[in-house]
Amino acid sequence: MYLPAQFDRPEDAHGLMRGHPFASLVSVDDDGLPFVSHLPLHLQVDEKGARLLGHCAKLNPHWRYLQARPAALATFMGPYAYMSPAVYPDIARVPTWNYLAVHAKVLARLIEADAAKDAVLKQLIADHEPAYAKRWRELPQEYTDKMLQGIVAFELQITQVQCKVKLNQHRPESHAAMFEAYDAGTAQEQALAVWMRQLGLVPATGNE
Repeated sequence: MYLPAQFDRPEDAHGLMRGHPFASLVSVDDDGLPFVSHLPLHLQVDEKGARLLGHCAKLNPHWRYLQARPAALATFMGPYAYMSPAVYPDIARVPTWNYLAVHAKVLARLIEADAAKDAVLKQLIADHEPAYAKRWRELPQEYTDKMLQGIVAFELQITQVQCKVKLNQHRPESHAAMFEAYDAGTAQEQALAVWMRQLGLVPATGNE
């Protein structure tokens, strides 16, 4: 993605991927065109590097594209919002959007063993509804086996990551008014206001 230096924040990538795990996984189909699946991904980081775990329905052809062409792209969208030129002290400005996004280039490997697929499901359950883990374990074996046969799990080894945090950092004359508007706005706008504080674009005490 287009990534000017003032918006380049690789140190925030893992936090954004964990905080906004519903990703777009982009591959190339058999006709050479982009194919996208929207799905949650679990980030694992250890001494071997960073990887994403996920699964899709067996009826979804995406797993076959990953098998044939393992190179893919996983994108994560953080908070985003419109920004009015009214935040500037002069009128010779134009509207824009502020947003946070991560692009991770990956190499895919299918996970075929039932026990390993079950482990991927348990990771996702732990991320999103830990209390459901007990119910999953108590379901009849015949049912869980059928569910596992209906999915294809995969591991996506991250080979390169970009993290864009676009909050008008290079326009300090807009920050006070932008923060005031975002802080009183929608949930997405309020999330951007929190990031403005984290990046030190406005005072941390609320005395704008």
